[in-house]
Amino acid sequence: MAAVDLNTVRSIVEGRLATELALSPAIPVVFHNMPDKPTARSSWVQCLVQFGGNQYLSQGLTARGSTKVIGVLLCNIFTPKGVGPGANYVIGKRIRDLYNRAIVSGVFFDAADGPAVVDSPQPEPFFQTRVSVAFEFIEDF
Repeated sequence: MAAVDLNTVRSIVEGRLATELALSPAIPVVFHNMPDKPTARSSWVQCLVQFGGNQYLSQGLTARGSTKVIGVLLCNIFTPKGVGPGANYVIGKRIRDLYNRAIVSGVFFDAADGPAVVDSPQPEPFFQTRVSVAFEFIEDF
């Protein structure tokens, strides 16, 4: 079997979020390397997928082996500043429920962390929290 296409995994992770947040109430989502022009007094989510450490699962010949590829989904949640955290936490709960210990098309999601408050939100003037979810998949050679 050939190496896994990272863009395929990324599309599985991002597609799940885009589909959920398109449902009512719809919330705009911005992905890596996309311009974002948030409107003040609005809510939106920034989705970042990062691939990190890998682990050998088997060390057979170069023609046969398995590697666990590990990544993390970071969702920065932005809501209007000065109106409390409630709306932000509702969005965070939607995201947690979407990924928490799920298995989707061979991608295994761990328990979600957050929403954790970000002390210095960027961009201003928003209230920001972050939900992070580690994930992994097996790459066979």
